[in-house]
Amino acid sequence: MKVTDLKTWVVGNPPPRFGGRYFIFVKLTTDQGISGIGEVYNATFSPHAIVPLIEDVFQKHIEGTDPFRIETLWRMVYGRGYSMRPDITLMGVMSGLEMALWDINGKALGKPVYELLGGKVHERLRSYTYLYPAADEGDAYSDPAVYTDPDVAATRAAEYQDMGFTAVKFDPAGPYSTFDPRQPSLEDMERSEAFCHRIRQAVDNKCDLLFGTHGQFTPAGAIRLARRLEPYDPLWFEEPTPPEMPEQMALVARQTTIPIATGERLTTKYEFSRVLETRAASILQMALGRVGGLLEAKKIASMGEAHYAQIAPHLYCGPVEGAANIQLAACSPNFLILESIQTWGGFHAEILSKPIRWEEGYVIPPDAPGLGVELNEDVADAHPYDGDELHLVPADAPVV
Repeated sequence: MKVTDLKTWVVGNPPPRFGGRYFIFVKLTTDQGISGIGEVYNATFSPHAIVPLIEDVFQKHIEGTDPFRIETLWRMVYGRGYSMRPDITLMGVMSGLEMALWDINGKALGKPVYELLGGKVHERLRSYTYLYPAADEGDAYSDPAVYTDPDVAATRAAEYQDMGFTAVKFDPAGPYSTFDPRQPSLEDMERSEAFCHRIRQAVDNKCDLLFGTHGQFTPAGAIRLARRLEPYDPLWFEEPTPPEMPEQMALVARQTTIPIATGERLTTKYEFSRVLETRAASILQMALGRVGGLLEAKKIASMGEAHYAQIAPHLYCGPVEGAANIQLAACSPNFLILESIQTWGGFHAEILSKPIRWEEGYVIPPDAPGLGVELNEDVADAHPYDGDELHLVPADAPVV
């Protein structure tokens, strides 16, 4: 069996746009007619600039090859051009293509991908959601009160708890900028503490609080903030410092009782190894559309297992990356919790032929072969993204 064809989509995510402005999907097809889908998580270039990169990697490394030779393929792409180092854009491209190869292989063997990566460990996967605005409050890129008002956030958290969620994530610590890290202001710390206080009151001890930041703070600033949050016992303090220096994040980990989580901006086992070696975090949040693919993520999960670190796959993307997260989580003994986009409804359901199964706070791993989902190509074709915005845009001036 050989891979013969590639198709790509840049799909616009309609309002409320939870999960991003757009999704980049790929489909690989073999000479035996078996197709596999994947998703590229890219934030460094406009999405249409990524499509030629996908085509280049496909033409040079995948076209005409055996889809089962993933380890060899990974090394060839990782080392192309004599780079041999983590490249977040290249590994994003590789992640989506590798994901599609696993989908092909699972379908060829009639097995879910998790069965090919060690077998299912978890029958169901605990999930959490970000505190998104209600339907009448605006979309993910507006400024609804749920992002700024602790009472509104607490009400929303209670609503998610009533749906069945046992954990919710929120990030009230203020904007992030290309000039970070910085010290948090007293106002930022007061607002962050108020969010934790009100949400803890609303959900009592039946729902974990996941406190998110975006690497805005210096270690000293993050430690100051963490001490304001500790009385509310969050399950994690996410990315308190920028990701490029885990040695500095480790200073925060040593000074707080809150577990540190990180990984959404990291790629490959090499970057995660530094996190583990420095003890910067005990919860690893790899994004499957960026980290280097499923096999690379499984290696990272196993490295974490040896350090008693847990995994919580990150998702600010579309449901194909979400499906890959599910496959990894299902076969990883050190799985902690899975990020969901609410209950996987809305456009995340429409873009798939059959939606991801979510029941009372848990995702149920599919029994179907491959990734267990199929892209609804008619919906993908009907929602092209014509813009050139980046996936996420930090402030371009210092935050004061």
